[in-house]
Amino acid sequence: MSVNAAYLGLILIWSTTPLAIKWSGDGPGFLFAVMARMLIGALVCLVILALMRKRLVWHKKAIYTYLSASLGIFGSMLCVYWGAQHIPSGLVSVLFGLTPLLTSVFAALILKDDRLGGNQLVGIALAISGLIVIFYTDIATSHFAIKGIIAVIIATTLHSLSTVMVKKTGTDLPGIVVSTGALLISSLLFLTTWLLGNNQIPDILPIKALGSIFYLGLVGTVVGFTLFYYALNNMKASSIGLIPLITPVLALIFGYLFNSEEIGWTLLAGAGLILSGLFAHNWHTFLNRFR
Repeated sequence: MSVNAAYLGLILIWSTTPLAIKWSGDGPGFLFAVMARMLIGALVCLVILALMRKRLVWHKKAIYTYLSASLGIFGSMLCVYWGAQHIPSGLVSVLFGLTPLLTSVFAALILKDDRLGGNQLVGIALAISGLIVIFYTDIATSHFAIKGIIAVIIATTLHSLSTVMVKKTGTDLPGIVVSTGALLISSLLFLTTWLLGNNQIPDILPIKALGSIFYLGLVGTVVGFTLFYYALNNMKASSIGLIPLITPVLALIFGYLFNSEEIGWTLLAGAGLILSGLFAHNWHTFLNRFR
């Protein structure tokens, strides 16, 4: 597979994931949907691991890495699945576009190897302005919509923190090993949460929900992780950081076309400010890539 094909595939998967998340919970409920997705992903990863003749390791650094990655899977996904019930899928993608900004903040605080520059501070300020605009749009007029926005922001924060924590371990474990270990732990946590919560297996699964669960389990989780690590190993990490500039726009279009989600001017204004913040944050990357 060419690197460009993997890169485009990753963009498409990340752009369609928010809408699939929303559809997967329509009928079976968000807890069953996310639990089923992670169980499917974990089982497929175990099969792939066996076919590649690799094995999970359980030394101290490996366990810490799995747990750190699980924070970004269990903690983040639990919040985003709940939040996606109450806000449009396009807005979920826009809010998740904050990941590079939050990651840079945690990297500066935890890794202490990269200070925030002027362009990054400008980017953060623009993103905060965009959030303020979104909070005061007609999308956020309902009590549940505001809670949904907050839940996705928490999910984005946990995902960014998890990324930096995994980076801090400095482990040289293959990506498929890290993914499998983290998915096993996350699947057990999701199963426990489901058993403690609404632990009823749906009598009927709508075709759209069932298809979305399998799409997320196989494509969104397994293929997405595989393409991510493949692209990361063959191109600069900064180039991967440009994807959140593209996926929110596509996700808004997909939500409008396939889920009849309204795109108001105030939402566009807020999204524009957040994307402008991401552009400012990645200004040097753009210069280097297109110079």
